[in-house]
Amino acid sequence: MSYLSAVYACVREFRLGFVDCGRGGLVRFECSNPSDFRIEADGVVYAVRSIQHSTLPALTLLIKASDTTTQQQWVTQVRLTPSTLSSQQGCVIVEEIAFPSRNMDSQLKRMKRDWVIPPINVPENSRGPFPQELVRIRSDHDKNRSLRYSVTGPGADQPPTGIFIIDPISGELSVNKPLDREHISNFHLRAHAVDLNGNQVENPIDIVINVIDMNDNRPEFTHQIWNGTVPEGSKPGTFVMTVTSVDKDDPKTANGMLRYKILSQNPESPTSNMFTINNKTGGIITVAAGLDREKVPQYTLIIQATDMEGNPMYGLSNTATAVIRVTDVNDNPPEFTAETFFGEVPENRVNVIVANLTVTDKDQPNTPAWNAVYKITGGDPTGRFSVPTDPTTNEGLVTVVKPIDYEISRTYVLTVEARNEVPLARGIHSPRQSTATVSIRVIDMNESPYFEPNPKLIRLEEGMMPESTLTTFTAQDPDRFMPQTIRYSKLSDPANWLRIDPNTGRIKTIAILDRESPFVKNSLYNATFLATDSGIPPASGTGTLQIFLLDINDNAPKVFPQEAEICEKPEPNAINITAVDGDLNPNAGPFAFELAHRPSDVRRNWTITRVSGDYAQVSLKIGYLESGIYEIPIIITDSGNLPMSNTSYLRIKVCQCDISGDCTDQEHIMAAGLGTGAIIAILLCIIILLILVLLFVVWMKRRDKERQAKQLLIDPEDDVRDNILKYDEEGGGEEDQDYDLSQLQQPDTIEPDAIKPVGIRRLDERPLHPEPQYPMRSAAPHPGDIGDFINEGLKAADNDPTAPPYDSLLVFDYEGSGSTAGSLSSLNSSSSGGDQDYDYLNDWGPRFRKLADMYGGSDD
Repeated sequence: MSYLSAVYACVREFRLGFVDCGRGGLVRFECSNPSDFRIEADGVVYAVRSIQHSTLPALTLLIKASDTTTQQQWVTQVRLTPSTLSSQQGCVIVEEIAFPSRNMDSQLKRMKRDWVIPPINVPENSRGPFPQELVRIRSDHDKNRSLRYSVTGPGADQPPTGIFIIDPISGELSVNKPLDREHISNFHLRAHAVDLNGNQVENPIDIVINVIDMNDNRPEFTHQIWNGTVPEGSKPGTFVMTVTSVDKDDPKTANGMLRYKILSQNPESPTSNMFTINNKTGGIITVAAGLDREKVPQYTLIIQATDMEGNPMYGLSNTATAVIRVTDVNDNPPEFTAETFFGEVPENRVNVIVANLTVTDKDQPNTPAWNAVYKITGGDPTGRFSVPTDPTTNEGLVTVVKPIDYEISRTYVLTVEARNEVPLARGIHSPRQSTATVSIRVIDMNESPYFEPNPKLIRLEEGMMPESTLTTFTAQDPDRFMPQTIRYSKLSDPANWLRIDPNTGRIKTIAILDRESPFVKNSLYNATFLATDSGIPPASGTGTLQIFLLDINDNAPKVFPQEAEICEKPEPNAINITAVDGDLNPNAGPFAFELAHRPSDVRRNWTITRVSGDYAQVSLKIGYLESGIYEIPIIITDSGNLPMSNTSYLRIKVCQCDISGDCTDQEHIMAAGLGTGAIIAILLCIIILLILVLLFVVWMKRRDKERQAKQLLIDPEDDVRDNILKYDEEGGGEEDQDYDLSQLQQPDTIEPDAIKPVGIRRLDERPLHPEPQYPMRSAAPHPGDIGDFINEGLKAADNDPTAPPYDSLLVFDYEGSGSTAGSLSSLNSSSSGGDQDYDYLNDWGPRFRKLADMYGGSDD
């Protein structure tokens, strides 16, 4: 048995879906009316011709299903009836779906497996009218009682709601609006049957509604412009690029099956069909030879994609542009613009560009196939030239990398070959124009003279007397074709020992050569001389003379160290000494040490013992020697061929020592042993301290004078203008005050120039002239002298011709110009005070309340 699902379809093409009863074998279907209907292997039935409505009531199909494995067969009957809702459109529908019976075989005593309802196929974009009936749901129980039908699921009672509706009484399932397969391709609903009390009378059945695709979407290219490349000279069949297009329609149907084709090619050179495209994959390949970037650098193709498997009548199409750029290959070698290039260069010049070699290359500029590389293939066996490439112009720069000597070669003829950074393409060979000749002329220049050998080494004994000839140090002039004279001069002579003849180059001494000089390092003395020719301009060269001085015994030995310490008592008392000699062996050690005979107490108090050839020990000969500093004369003789002796003094500090042999009276010894340098340093420190103290005293005195001068000027902080002064600080009585009576002296006794600079002198100040001598008080006068002091000051004031009379107006200080305060005359109150309002003084606090009562009260 099979189960039937029905969908609306136009009479020309409608389909019925069948599903086998859960068998897994391969089922083959046959239709009883093959002239009108065709059934596919998947059980879908198609109408192969238009069917008239009048024939549908009597149209019955028999469908036979055969299992190819077991040869079992099933036959079902399909009856087609016209739809009353869509009769105008000539569509058909399978009438109903029955709920499966719950107990089909009572002998097996088991429930039969639920039916599998075939999917209902509904075409998208239907124009209606809506609602359009799809199928009718029916239960066998509706014969004896009333039932209510409903559907649930997405599209019914779940979003998107309202697409499918069902008549609760008749069970007719309808679609309420057009469907879009690209939005939702299928719906899964469940059909329910309940009685009037809401009791379920049937198990729900699943209904699958597939949206049948229609060709309603054009192909869309993923890019509107496609870019590809292909090397020039490519053979036919070379892959270029792949273009792709997508169609939103079902790709399993012809609606979504695309085919590609090339509509046009621009330019059509050398042929109009240089490329072809795979109509299924969109792959573009070359089909003709002759791609040449130098002729056609780029091709533009118009590509068309058509669905319905490329059917031009029913398929929908779209186009895109494919831009194919022909890439360069090295199929054009560089060629020189001339067969011979010329240049010239001064001799002995390096890193000089001699000539510029120009080439032409038809390949794409600034690519490895265009960039030129130059190579010298002949005419330069010593490697004196190179030809780097100018990265901007692609020219070859013939450059001198090693000095060229005009006297050796006056001209050079080079053979230069030009190539590219990458090899030429297969089958391409370098032409004759890829090789050129470069002729270079060398210009003679005035070259510097040179000393040979340089440096020059001579060996001499030290001690040579002045005006002794050492050697002749001459230079050679490399300019054989320029007769010139050379003059010599001294460039460096650290000890100023030598002189050179300017014409002959003969070197003589002007001082005694001393190997022990600080200018001699490792017995070697270096002097530098300059040779200058007479060319225009003159050229010069330097040479170094190295004098190796052989040692002679000309330095007497000296004792070392020159100072030492020793204890008053002989044990442990021994001083190790050696000798220092500026000469080298054998004119130095071994040395002979001996105490001098004078003064006589030296040999009486001291003894010297030779330890080795270079060392000796000095020790006390007596049991006790008083602390102090002693000068011990020691005669030292070296081992030269003519031995030299010298009396050297060893300064020994004799001190009291502790048990371990260390001096305990270091302070005494140090005081006694202060050298001249230490004494000078101490004196300098004392002088510096005295200068600092003197400067400090002068600074303090100057500071006192400035302070006294500032007291006569009004300090800005003491200016009474716009300031509140406190007058209620009375302090203690006079017996509690310790006054400095010296402050009573008149400030006029101070120098006026020290008091005020010229810039702040008062305008009404009297002119400067000799002042009378007012009496001066001591720093701390006796209180009884106050009267005498006042009387003396009064007499001096009376005798002062510059003093104003006692009844004149005295100017005690000048307030300055531009004061914001008014005249003091404004303080004069009127007789009645009636024109003044002093009530505001009550707001200033209790301190001004009394003043307010005095001036602001009534006449009472």
